[in-house]
Amino acid sequence: MPSLDAMIAVALAGLALSATPGPSMLYVLSRTVGQSRAAGLASALGLCLGGIILAVASALGLAAVFQNSDWIVTALRYVGSAYLVWLGIDMIRGAKAESQVRLDVEKVGHKSLAAIIWQGVIVEVLNPKTILFFALFLPPFITAGDAQAAMPSVTTQLLVLGALVPLTAIPSDLVVAYMGGTMTRVLNRQTAMRERMAWAGGLILIAIALNLHLQLL
Repeated sequence: MPSLDAMIAVALAGLALSATPGPSMLYVLSRTVGQSRAAGLASALGLCLGGIILAVASALGLAAVFQNSDWIVTALRYVGSAYLVWLGIDMIRGAKAESQVRLDVEKVGHKSLAAIIWQGVIVEVLNPKTILFFALFLPPFITAGDAQAAMPSVTTQLLVLGALVPLTAIPSDLVVAYMGGTMTRVLNRQTAMRERMAWAGGLILIAIALNLHLQLL
């Protein structure tokens, strides 16, 4: 199992990313406002399932890398830490601009709940940015000692940490699905709040990355 510190850090990073308006939030919002609350919940479930599938695939692939290539492991740790810093800076840089963008929910065609869940899975699994996120996000949270451990141990840690990412998105997706149009109006009116959310999320990611980097030295 991963350390408690690693699990807390991954959960905080996941919450920081999911709490700010983005493609996933807008996807759930579109289904909620455009069809129904049940459709919004179904889309959130689909995104979560897709994220777990991607987390499992990434964990299995990364476990093989950790087992066979020590220098790649070290490189991935530093690249992953740098990636977290970049994500944080990008969130802060775009905070002002994104806070001024009006969230408009487009009309959507009505689908069955099963079709919506499947669509959410496909959207998440085939998203190149999500794939890159998992490939670079997980390695920094595996310590040097764990990287030399037996394959099942590394795999278990990666699976647990990877699964935490989509699971931490559930609270924000549920809020969006339940509040629907009310949340759209709130976010469109409270532009300063959206900017502060982006700043907070960006600073959390940078702080986590710096802490990881200091631990690696």
